[in-house]
Parts: sequence; structure tokens; C-alpha cells
Amino acid sequence: MSRYLDSVCKLCRREGEKLFLKGHRCNGPKCAFERRSYPPGEHGQKPPSRVRGDFRRQLRAKQKAKRTYGVFEKQFRNYYFKASRQTGITGENLISLLERRLDNVVYRLGFATSRNQARQLVKHNHFLINGRRVNIPSYTVQVGDVITPRERSRHLAVIQEALDYAKQRGAPEWLDIDTDKAEGRVQGAPVVEQIAMELETQLIIELYSR
Repeated sequence: MSRYLDSVCKLCRREGEKLFLKGHRCNGPKCAFERRSYPPGEHGQKPPSRVRGDFRRQLRAKQKAKRTYGVFEKQFRNYYFKASRQTGITGENLISLLERRLDNVVYRLGFATSRNQARQLVKHNHFLINGRRVNIPSYTVQVGDVITPRERSRHLAVIQEALDYAKQRGAPEWLDIDTDKAEGRVQGAPVVEQIAMELETQLIIELYSR
């Protein structure tokens, strides 16, 4: 399956809210969602249908989560079934698995301004975990892992620009970032309350339980 190559701004418009897929551009005047907050397509500006069945709400919840983290359908389904087999609450397990993806952690730490950018940087061998190179965006980080750019990569303009922005944005409580050293650490497990977005995990569970 090929990765989505159309404008990611259409994904935000389809979900009816910003997913921040283009980094800090989403906070500026060039944000497409600010200019056209209706769904894409020729019928986008028509009044939405009043019929919103359970399946439609469940599907939208799943699509929002999948698009936010930039994973394929098969990947997302595998994350769900893995979460359902773990002890604890399935919805919280699912969020934890998605949050601990390396590309998401690179973004959360502030080494990239978007998850798409973080994914590219990881795939191009710019990051180390505990001193070892890892170029798999879906790699699951563990508590205690230290994430750093490679020595030759830490002065890249794209990483420096992201770190400057990270000083204002900050990182979630389960991560620690030293912007001066360009060093991040996983200091705990992510919890839903620390995620700065509303993901309706119960609807996702209902969808896969049908």
C-alpha cells in the first residue's frame, strides 16, 4: 500500500479540525483549514447530513487517529489487536503504542515540526537510540531510552529550527528534552491525559468489535 501523497490539509478538512500535520504552519495565516474549514470536494460546502449513525462516528474516530499518527490501515489494526491483548484498558494501551512510535517521539521531543518530517528524518538515519542508529519510524521506544540526533545531523537547519520552536511548545510529561544538548529521554509511559488532542478511543474499540 502506498503512502498518502495528496495535500495533508485535506485530511484536516475532512476530519473537521486541525490535526497539525504540517507543523507550525498550521498555526499561521497560510493554514488551509483556517481559510477553508469545510470538507474537500464538490459537495464540501453543502450542509452536513443530520444522519450520523454509530458506524460513521466510529469510522471518523478511527480515521482521525490513523491520520494523526500517519499509519496505514493494516498497521493501525495491528496496533489495536496488540493493545487488546495487553493488560489494562484497551483504549489507553492503543494510545500508548501510537505515542511510543519513534517518529512520534522525535516529533514530541521537538526534533521535528511535524510527524511527517520526523518520519523522514528517522528514515534518513539521523537519529540514535541509546547510541545506536535506528531508522525504523514504527520502532517502539521504552522507558529510559535516550534519543539524540547523530553528531553530523544535530546541526542540520531543519532540526535546529524545530528545536527553537520546541522551546516554546515544550514536551509532554512522559518525555524530557534538553534542547541545548539536543538530547531527549523517555522518562515514563504516556497516558491519555497528557495527549494534547481528543481521540475517541471508545468509538475505535466499538468499530473493531463489530
